[in-house]
Amino acid sequence: MSDLVPVRRALISVSDKTDLIPFAKSLAKYGVQLISTGGTAKALAEAGLDVTPIDEVTGFPEMMDGRVKTLHPRVHGGLLGLRDNDGHVASMKEHGIEPIDMVCVNLYPFERTVAQEGVADEEAIEQIDIGGPSMLRSASKNHAYVTVVTSPTQYDALINDMTANDGATSLEVRKRFAAAAFARTAAYDTAIAQWMQTRLESNVSDGVFGTALLIRMDRTDELRYGENPHQKAALYKDPNCTEANVVSAKQLHGKQLSFNNLYDASAALELVKEFEKPAAVVVKHTNPCGCGVSDDLKTAFDKAYAGDPMAAFGGIVALNKNVDVATAQSITEGQKFLEVIVAPSYDDDALKLLAERWKNVRLLAVGDIADPAHRDPAQADFKRIIGGILAQQRDLVDMSPANWKHVAGPAPTDEQLADLALAWAAVKHVKSNAITLAKDGALVGAGAGQMDRVESCKIAIQKANVKDQNRSTGAVAASDAFFPFRDGPDLLIGAGVKAIVQPGGSKRDDETISACIDAGVTLLFTGRRHFRH
Repeated sequence: MSDLVPVRRALISVSDKTDLIPFAKSLAKYGVQLISTGGTAKALAEAGLDVTPIDEVTGFPEMMDGRVKTLHPRVHGGLLGLRDNDGHVASMKEHGIEPIDMVCVNLYPFERTVAQEGVADEEAIEQIDIGGPSMLRSASKNHAYVTVVTSPTQYDALINDMTANDGATSLEVRKRFAAAAFARTAAYDTAIAQWMQTRLESNVSDGVFGTALLIRMDRTDELRYGENPHQKAALYKDPNCTEANVVSAKQLHGKQLSFNNLYDASAALELVKEFEKPAAVVVKHTNPCGCGVSDDLKTAFDKAYAGDPMAAFGGIVALNKNVDVATAQSITEGQKFLEVIVAPSYDDDALKLLAERWKNVRLLAVGDIADPAHRDPAQADFKRIIGGILAQQRDLVDMSPANWKHVAGPAPTDEQLADLALAWAAVKHVKSNAITLAKDGALVGAGAGQMDRVESCKIAIQKANVKDQNRSTGAVAASDAFFPFRDGPDLLIGAGVKAIVQPGGSKRDDETISACIDAGVTLLFTGRRHFRH
């Protein structure tokens, strides 16, 4: 096996014709015979290039609306034959098979087709490429002698390699391109399998998962490091996700995003998506330390930041509406320090103000955020464990207070009900065991990730009353799961909480109900819990 292999015959069949003609002309300068199919052959001929139609190689016409054209021994024999194997060489000579030294194929645009709304199954099926992946696999398997090209982004590197080697390709390039080809066919087949599964089984949104977990992600960035400097990390993108997200966001300002930046920014964005009214969220280590809702974005931000200014220092902010100048002015005032700001968009003057205030703050524009009812249920939730992956539906259950049950105390006022809705939305995004306190449209205290619910109550109360603010008095509370004993509710009631929302379902619910009745505190059951591990 030689490191350098001259390219004498190349088979080109591409759906994406970007830079096709300059690439083909570069090959022709080295005397490469160009073999091609259908529309690609036509494009090459119209550009004045000498091209050999595929049917002259196979002896068969393209047939069945192009379904059959390259599936032939004179194609795959030319790709798979080992040039240093006497038996292979003899078989090729006996059957009139000539070696093919290069394959340039990019596949039918199946992914782009099925991403369009209203595409009929028949149209999608016709975009399933058969001959293309077969040629890529044959050429990649025999990369000792054959060069395989799958993308216009590879053209320059290939021509540079041939220029450096007098029309031959190096083994290093052939190996690298073969690996890319197998990755491409794997991703392509995964996209097809995912689409087929939605036709054979209930969608993930109906709670049914396929027997095989097929995940296709494309690397978009190599991160500086992971959660800690000694851990390597990278960012991968789900090509099927159309919902607003930080992976696809446009970075408008600031230094490179880190692993932790992205993880926290995503957590902040997911909470702010819960609200239709203008809302702002401040996150630290994936837990919301501030959340505010109002009739305007500036006030929502002010409420969110005031929730826990100490924790907010160095935090991540997410907003669900376009950032105007008034909001930007509030964000930049005082001694605040923020790592990332995420929003659908920014007014030009607001963007300028934020960028001038902090040289390194990352400003992300994620595009329009759909209302809570239109988030994508097919975006399943995965958690990696050693030896496997846990898969579950996203927690997108209806959060509306209209579905809650009033079980104790006076009926909640409209103001209390709005605060209870905020506390309930926030507690869903706090690590379990989780307790949140809300007052006047703002999160004022959160107890997160404790091993017992009582300790989470204590922390939430302490956060609400830091520096003697006494914000727990008159506040409302939410618990992500039921209270197993009345000790937690007693603590909240003793701190001045006037209404509590929780799932209910404990064997001792009657004790919690009695505590609320005795204190004249409103108690509502949702019937749903929101653990977040």
